[in-house]
Amino acid sequence: MRLRKILIALASCLILNLGTASADENAMFTTQTLTPETALKAAMAALKQCRAEGYQVAVAVVDRMGNMQIMIRDRFAGAHTPDTARRKAWTATSFRTNTTDMLEITGPGQTQAGVRHISDALMLGGGMLIEAGGSLVGAIGVSGAPGGDQDDLCAAAGIAAIEDDISF
Repeated sequence: MRLRKILIALASCLILNLGTASADENAMFTTQTLTPETALKAAMAALKQCRAEGYQVAVAVVDRMGNMQIMIRDRFAGAHTPDTARRKAWTATSFRTNTTDMLEITGPGQTQAGVRHISDALMLGGGMLIEAGGSLVGAIGVSGAPGGDQDDLCAAAGIAAIEDDISF
């Protein structure tokens, strides 16, 4: 009987302590995300850069969770470019890495090669993270330039166009 009372007392203390620990922790958190206007500004700047280079592209901007915010396709960009741009942006935000940086580490024989089999993951240059104040706020994907390195340049121009707007 005495052992039972001791165990009940210990269990009660444990439950009370767990409740106290939980009360001290935040149950919610706040995140930042781009407004549609800011996402559009980035997409238009990327499109403008690609046009200046003579490339017809599609540009996608996704929020920090990979959800589409903006999609714009230039009039002569290939039919595949909108989906490719979206997948590049999604891949960057999903893996928290620019897609160009993922090319080598996910190649054949590499330890992370399996991620290439994840639905919608696309390991091609042109997907770049958009960060503000050290936090991920979204990603931009560009598709249609003659190579991933040119897609990256256009994506970088899109990010540069909104840097002052998202600095905090």
